[in-house]
Amino acid sequence: MWAERTDHHPGGRIVVAEDEKPLAQMVATYLSRDGFHVEQAHTGVQALDSVRAEEPDVLILDLGLPGLDGIEVCRRVRAMSECYVLILTARSGENDKLMGLAAGADDYITKPFSVRELVARVHAVLRRPRTGNPPQDSVRVVGDLTIDLAGHEVRRDDAVLPLTRTEFDLLVALSAAPNRALSRRQLIDAVWDTSWVGDERIVDVHIGHLRRKLGEGPDGGGLIETVRGVGYRMVLR
Repeated sequence: MWAERTDHHPGGRIVVAEDEKPLAQMVATYLSRDGFHVEQAHTGVQALDSVRAEEPDVLILDLGLPGLDGIEVCRRVRAMSECYVLILTARSGENDKLMGLAAGADDYITKPFSVRELVARVHAVLRRPRTGNPPQDSVRVVGDLTIDLAGHEVRRDDAVLPLTRTEFDLLVALSAAPNRALSRRQLIDAVWDTSWVGDERIVDVHIGHLRRKLGEGPDGGGLIETVRGVGYRMVLR
């Protein structure tokens, strides 16, 4: 599902889409020092153009971009790229966070923020295991789904499901412990990082996306079941 790049930079490729140019430059400088190749964009249209041209590993996306706002940029990026999307939101923008996640973002950070914290978040998403030797159970069959851990692909019959990286990782985490209830914190630790700090409802949003792509209703009844007061589990019937 995700092809290997042949033009790697030591840390990876990042697009910083932020209309405040001094802030964008500061973020780019810190990331460059850590070995990343960084391109900047200052409008929504520039952000889309940069994603097409750079094929980045991570897009850092301010939701307040001029011209084409960050929510719409995120939706369009999700139609053409599987890069991680980390959105920047105002501290008071709770709805913005949820809208950004609903549009396909993987994580968020609120303004004002420490640039060092932002860089740490970038490293955290890139630490998700996607290389090296696949686990022994590199192909899992769950119900009518085939989960290819080595190929990062999920199939139902002969159709490949268009999952984002975060949705795929959630499915892998749940399928590793069938019929076991996993808390939101456990899923965050498995998918995001043990150092991740933020609103744990991020899990609910991504589970909602995953259920829709699996053809399930918002309240479960399929493979993924809500465990009230706990979290979620994958049910093998």
